[in-house]
Amino acid sequence: MSTLTKKELKHIHAYWQAANYLAAGQIYLQENPLLKEPLRAADIKPRLLGHWGTSPGLNLVYVHLNRLIKNTDANVLYVCGPGHGAPAIIAHTYLEGTYSEIYPKVAENEHGMRHLFRQFSTPGGIPSHVGANTPGSINEGGELGYSLVHAFGAAFDNPDLLVACVVGDGEAETGPLEGSWKSIAFLNPARDGAVLPILHLNGYKISGPTVLSRMSDESLTCLFLGHGYETYFVEGDDPMAVHTQMAQTLDAAYEKIKNIQQAARTTGLPYPFLWPVIILRTPKGWTGPKAWKGVPIEGTFRSHQVPLTGVKEDPEKLKLLEDWMRSYHPEDLFDGQGKLIPELAVLAPKGKKRMGAVAQANGGLLLTDIILPDFKKYELTIGKPGTIEAESTRNLGKYLRDIFTLNKDAHNFRLFCPDETTSNRLEAVFEVTERCTMETTLSGDDKLTKDGRVMEVLSEHLCEGWLEGYLLTGRHGLFPCYEAFVTIVDSMVSQHAKWLKTSRELPWRKPVASLNYLLTSHVWRQDNNGYSHQGPGFIDTVINKKSAVARIYLPPDANTLLSVMDHCFRSKDYINVIVAGKQPELQWLNMEDAVKHCAQGASDWKWAGTAKHDAPDVVLACAGDVPTLETVAAAWQLKRHLPQLKVRVVNVIDLMALSPQAYHPHGMSDELFSELFTDSAPVIFAFHGYVRIIHDLVHGRPNPSRFHVRGYMEEGTTTTPFDMVVLNQMSRYHLAMEAVKRVPLIHQCAEMFIDHCEDKLAYHHQYICTHLDDMLEIKNWKWTVEHHLLDLPEEV
Repeated sequence: MSTLTKKELKHIHAYWQAANYLAAGQIYLQENPLLKEPLRAADIKPRLLGHWGTSPGLNLVYVHLNRLIKNTDANVLYVCGPGHGAPAIIAHTYLEGTYSEIYPKVAENEHGMRHLFRQFSTPGGIPSHVGANTPGSINEGGELGYSLVHAFGAAFDNPDLLVACVVGDGEAETGPLEGSWKSIAFLNPARDGAVLPILHLNGYKISGPTVLSRMSDESLTCLFLGHGYETYFVEGDDPMAVHTQMAQTLDAAYEKIKNIQQAARTTGLPYPFLWPVIILRTPKGWTGPKAWKGVPIEGTFRSHQVPLTGVKEDPEKLKLLEDWMRSYHPEDLFDGQGKLIPELAVLAPKGKKRMGAVAQANGGLLLTDIILPDFKKYELTIGKPGTIEAESTRNLGKYLRDIFTLNKDAHNFRLFCPDETTSNRLEAVFEVTERCTMETTLSGDDKLTKDGRVMEVLSEHLCEGWLEGYLLTGRHGLFPCYEAFVTIVDSMVSQHAKWLKTSRELPWRKPVASLNYLLTSHVWRQDNNGYSHQGPGFIDTVINKKSAVARIYLPPDANTLLSVMDHCFRSKDYINVIVAGKQPELQWLNMEDAVKHCAQGASDWKWAGTAKHDAPDVVLACAGDVPTLETVAAAWQLKRHLPQLKVRVVNVIDLMALSPQAYHPHGMSDELFSELFTDSAPVIFAFHGYVRIIHDLVHGRPNPSRFHVRGYMEEGTTTTPFDMVVLNQMSRYHLAMEAVKRVPLIHQCAEMFIDHCEDKLAYHHQYICTHLDDMLEIKNWKWTVEHHLLDLPEEV
C-alpha cells in the first residue's frame, strides 16, 4: 500500500478542486466561466437547477480511481448511484477530455467551458442526472435503486473489469438496492469481474436524514459482514486527511480484490470469502458555502440541491457565491485559455483507460452477434391445424439449450429468471449448463454450480438489473418471468426504455442487444395459483413506450414462438415482450406458415373461417394463445351451427401491427388492414390483456367503433382453465354470441343459438362445481373433431 507524496497530495487535491469548480459552475453560471471578471447577476442562470450535495463526494471517488488506474492499469467502469450527481461526472469526463471528444462544441477552452455551464439543466441542453448522454455511464440516474445491480450485471463475464459503484445513502434505502447486496452470491471471481461498492454516507436526503448514515461504524460493519463484505472506512471533513485515507483504502481494497481473483483463477478459493466495500463518510455539500445568515448549509440537507438560491436577486448571496467559487482558485487550475493546466491533466488516464471512454460503458462497441441455431429445425410437425397438443415453451427450451452450446466459448449469453426456469418448461437448458451460485451446495441440489449460466434469484429487480447491466456492456440474454410479477419491474423497464430512446439519438452510442422478456406463466393459465397471479398489465406498461423501442408479440403456438424468439435475439435497441403459454395447447401452424405469419404480423386463417375469398359478415380476431383457442373454437361453433354466416378468422401475433403506420413502424399498411378486417364488418376481438389496448391501437383505422373487444376484466380465482375465460366473458360461447348479435342478417336464427350457448355456460358452471374440472367437450376439443355432446341440430 503506497502513501501519497506531498506532490501527489497537492495535485490530487487541486484536481478535485477543479472538478468541484466545474460542478458548481454548471449549476450557477451562464457567463464568465473562469471568473475573469467580478461576478455579476447577469452571469447567473435565470433558473438554478441541479444537485450539489453529492457532487464533492463523487468527485473525490473519481479522482482517486483515476490514480488507481494510472498506477495499476486497471479497467474501471464508474457507476454513479446518486444519479443527480451529473455535475460531478460531467466535470470529470470534461477534465479527462472524453466529453470534448464526443461533444466538440464543449471544447477544452474558455468558450467550451461556457457551453458546458450553459447547457446544464437548460432548454436545448442536457438533464441534471447521469444518463445515456453522459460518457462512461450505464446507469440511468433519474430513478434511484439500480446502480449496484447494474454494476454486477456489467461484471458478469467481464473478468478484467472492475466496476466501482458509488451508492448514495438515500439510494441505499430503496428495496432494489437493499436486495442488490446479495449479488455477490452469484459473482464468480474465476470468470467474472469485480464490483467495488462505495457507500457514500453524507447524511441527508432532500430534507431528512438517511438511515445508514445514523448507524455507527460498528453496526455498519456487522451489517455488511452479514451480507458478505469486509468494510473499509474513509471519513472526515479535512480534505487532505481524507485524500490520504482514500488513497490507502482504495489501494487496499483493490489488492483484496486481486487476491480473491488470483486465488479463484489458480488454486481455487473456498467460499465464503469477503469482498471489500468502502464506506465513505464526508459532509454533504462539502467545500460549498458553510452557512447563510447563521443557518448552516454545508453538512446539512440544505446543500442537497442548490445551496444558495436567489443569488441573481440578492447581492449578498451573489457575493457569497463568488467567494465560494473563487475559493477553488480557478486561475491556478486552468490556463488563460481555459484548459486544465498540464501538471493536473496528467493525473487522468489516457485513451480507453479513461472512465468516460471505457468500452464497456458503450456496450455496442463490444457487441458481437449471438450465434443462433436454425430455429426451423425445432419445428413441431402438426399435420392439420388444431389436432395435436404440445408445450410451446418446452420446445423452445431446446432452442435455448443450443444457444448456450453455440456461444459457450464467447461467454456472452445468460438466462436471468426468478426461480422459474423449470416451472416455465425451459429445463432443456440444464442439459448444457446449470444454475449459478457461489453459496454452499448440498447433495440434494439440482443443477447448481458456481459455473452455471442460469441466474435464478427470487427477485425480479435483480434479474432485470443484472440483465440490463449485461446488455449495456455488450452481451445477450433473456428474462423469463411470470406475467403477473414482471410488473414489479415496471419502473425499471420504463427507465431502460428512456435510455434506449436517448441512445438512439446519440450517434456515438452504439446499438446493444434488445431486452427480451418471455412471459410464459400468464394470466389465463394460473391453475395452481389463482387470482394473485392473474394480471396482464405489463403489456400496458410497455405499449406506452416510444414506438421506436417497444415491441409486443403474442405467438399462438410453438412454431410461431420459435420464429419470434429468433427475430428478437437478432434485434438491437428494442424492448421485446413475448407472451407464450407453457401449458399443453393446440398447435396451429406448420413452420413455413408460422414464418410467413410472423413476418406479416397478422394473417387471415382461411382454414378456420367460412368466408374464404368472400367478404365476411363478421371477423373473429384474436391475439394470444388462449384467445386464439377460444376464437378458433367459436368459429368452429358458428361453422357447425350457422353455416350460412360468413366468418373470417384473423390472428394477430405482432400486437403493434394493429397500429397505423404513422404511430408505429410495425403498423400494417392501410391496404393490409382493410384486407384483413374490411372497412365495415363487425370485428369480435379476443385479446390476451386489458381491452382498452386494442381500442387504442385501432384508433385511426376505418370505423374503429365496430371493434368489440373481449379480454381480461379483473375476474379470476383458482379455477379451471375454461372457467377463466368464462369469468372474463371471453369464452368461445361469448365470442360466438357476440358475433351473431352483430350481424342483422341472421337475427332470426340467433335466438336459438344464443340460448344454446347460454345453456352451455350454465351447464359448465354446474359441471365444474361438481367434477372440479372442465367438461370433456372442452378439454378434448380439436378443430377437426365433431363433438358428440352437442345436442343442437346441425343447422339452426
